[in-house]
Amino acid sequence: MSADLNARPRVSTAIAAALLVALSGTRPAAAQEASPAPPVDSQEKPAPYDTQLIRLSEVIGAVQYLRNLCAESGEPQWRRQMEKLLETETAGEPKRRERMVAAYNRGYRSFASVYTTCTPSAVTAAERYRAEGATLATEIATRYGN
Repeated sequence: MSADLNARPRVSTAIAAALLVALSGTRPAAAQEASPAPPVDSQEKPAPYDTQLIRLSEVIGAVQYLRNLCAESGEPQWRRQMEKLLETETAGEPKRRERMVAAYNRGYRSFASVYTTCTPSAVTAAERYRAEGATLATEIATRYGN
């Protein structure tokens, strides 16, 4: 069996593990069905896990906003994890990076438009999104990790 030299490298196990640790804290729940990924440029070769990665980006954005809203001192690690994920997954692929950044911003802004103070429902939403993110990170790492 010959190797496909044009195949996309598998998702970095280190990044997936870091995301899993960052997103854990609650028992992972079954992942919700991800929304379809935006159309891909015909010259760009998407990874087989791009739909999950886009959803994970959106989840990280939501958790970033909610955790900072409810934490006394803020939690910058969510943004750092997203930056590491972008560096690893989108090197030399600006359109793919744009889609992931847009998903992160969409997740962040969707809660910023609803919550201005930490409420019990904001805490619950953060816990649910963390669980979904942990599930997505586990699925990506298990299936595509190297």
